[in-house]
Amino acid sequence: MGTIFHLDIVSAEESIYSGPAEFIVAPAMMGEVGIFPQHTPMLTRIKSGVVKVKAPLQDDEEIYVSGGMLEVQPDVVTILADTAVRGKDLDEAKALEVKKQAEEIMKNKISEVEYARAQAELIEAVAQLAAIQKLRKRGH
Repeated sequence: MGTIFHLDIVSAEESIYSGPAEFIVAPAMMGEVGIFPQHTPMLTRIKSGVVKVKAPLQDDEEIYVSGGMLEVQPDVVTILADTAVRGKDLDEAKALEVKKQAEEIMKNKISEVEYARAQAELIEAVAQLAAIQKLRKRGH
């Protein structure tokens, strides 16, 4: 039984992480899941939140993801995220501005499509702000 597995975290824009991991915690739809080497294969949807990566001989890494899929195979774990950003790269000011703009659009409700788009942006901004606060509490 191995002590590490290969982890890939990929968004539509780029590969955020590709390398060895000893353990991860990911925000699955039904709650956080912990993955160790040789985990039972599974496929699940993920929600917005932080993926915690414990990599050998490196500092722990935290990556914000927004939606997507998590696939676990015995020696490979893949996260295909709608959005993925390293925790240290999250921009609080930008998230606050997006939240403010989305709330303004929703208040003025110009069309159903604009309202739905603003609602999605608001949910994303609130999730990013929650992740920033959580990371800040941990001292990152």
